[in-house]
Amino acid sequence: MSQRSLDNTSQPESLARPGVSAWEPLREPVFRALWIASLTSNIGTWMQNVGAAWLMTSLTPSPVVVALVQAATSLPVFLVGLPAGALADIVDRRRLLIVSQGWMLLSAAALGVLTLIGFMSPWILLALTFALGLGAAMNTPAWQAIVPEVVSPSELQEAVALNAAGFNVARAVGPALGGLIVAAVGPGPVFLLNAASFIAVMLVVYRWNRQRATSRLPAEHVISAMRAGIRYVRNAPSLQAVLVRSGVLIVCAAGLWALLPLVARDQLGLGATGYGVLLGCLGIGAVTGATLLPRIKRKFSLDMLVTGATVVFAVATAALAYVQNVFLVGAAMVAGGIAWIALMSSFNAAAQTAAPEWVRARALAAYLLVFQGGMAVGSILWGALATRMGVRAALLVAVFGLIAGLMLITRYRLAGGEKIDLRPSLHWPMTSVELQPEAGPVLVEVEYFIESERAQDFIKAMDDVRRERLRDGALRWELFTDSVNPNRFVETFLLASWVEHMRQHERVTKSDRMAEELARAFHIGTGTPKTVHLIHAKY
Repeated sequence: MSQRSLDNTSQPESLARPGVSAWEPLREPVFRALWIASLTSNIGTWMQNVGAAWLMTSLTPSPVVVALVQAATSLPVFLVGLPAGALADIVDRRRLLIVSQGWMLLSAAALGVLTLIGFMSPWILLALTFALGLGAAMNTPAWQAIVPEVVSPSELQEAVALNAAGFNVARAVGPALGGLIVAAVGPGPVFLLNAASFIAVMLVVYRWNRQRATSRLPAEHVISAMRAGIRYVRNAPSLQAVLVRSGVLIVCAAGLWALLPLVARDQLGLGATGYGVLLGCLGIGAVTGATLLPRIKRKFSLDMLVTGATVVFAVATAALAYVQNVFLVGAAMVAGGIAWIALMSSFNAAAQTAAPEWVRARALAAYLLVFQGGMAVGSILWGALATRMGVRAALLVAVFGLIAGLMLITRYRLAGGEKIDLRPSLHWPMTSVELQPEAGPVLVEVEYFIESERAQDFIKAMDDVRRERLRDGALRWELFTDSVNPNRFVETFLLASWVEHMRQHERVTKSDRMAEELARAFHIGTGTPKTVHLIHAKY
């Protein structure tokens, strides 16, 4: 592959085409290379999981320690998910990906070498598995945040669906391939093959000629970047809708994933191979869904697509509870796989388009925390219910939860990418005041004159402005009216420092500009509303 093939500086051809096929993103050289490398790495990861679980059973008979292998894989997401998202927004994502992939390469290689030379213990295995999970947790927000950089906006949902389909294919192929290799030569070579898969990703990312946006402002600190990310989530209704809707759905959908092994063994009388076949049916459905998704997306809105997919997944879950025929259950799992890929790609794409570039990785980190937390909580919940009520009853409660969760659509509607324009507006005039970056706090006052009979409409319009200021860095926002002159309103918002206010200038989007213009249309004073910057007086 030539260096030029990994250069995404040219305009994607697909921008000129009105229709987008399921495989259209693979025509983009950068995305295609990243997708193939990711598929290879994911297969290696699932092989690694099989090898680690099998190796632990030979190192210790303790079920608790064996179960800790999965905990060591998942725990890092909760520990470093938000810092990883913040880092991915304030450093070069390309370099962060190379470092995190290199970390996982060294961890997997150490596992392989120590296993081959016989210097392995349960706690070394747990420590290195945790190290691999740590690398994956640092890698994922940056990896997902680069997708909009390498495909056009019209291809985003298809690209997300292809990534999810690749993950499901790896989930179906990886464990089976890992089991065969472990049976033939042991877990050590499996760990080394996983290490080699990271090399492929590192080479592709290294050769990617990423065009990074430059800023004349100093980079954020990690802690302040995390706070800014949390503020953004708290004041972004479109992102909150994604988090709430996906969180409720994932908790309920976890019932199918958590109880499928029990249904396969106890209800259908299948062994490990049969269980693998059912997982393969879900993978086949995921690939099929990725193919059908563009066609479906053109006919239905995002909310209608999510609603329909939720109903299909609920039906598949109900089939798992009641159907006794293996072939019919397999068909239901294919349908469930189609619905799952539609749901995950829709939520992921909605999260991608609900946050601008400067905070995208932090928004995705919040989404990943909700996803992982929902799967963990759901697995525990449905396992406990199955223990007390039986598997069938637990699955039916999950079905009820999936259908009941659809009522959230009345309050939390998903916004398509076409409804919000998060490109930088850069319409705020640059101030001529030269101050030290850390000077502050800074209080900004904006003065409006509003006709009395339109005051309530103005106050309502200013609510969108309030959310904008808080999303982009304000610590506090208030709107006051003059007790002497009721036509005079003063908007105030407080920022931690002068550099934070300068960052506001860069963060304002075109949708924010529309909200500001709507509010300023009520202004009856001469010229534009007067703006004053006040710097905290040290004493």
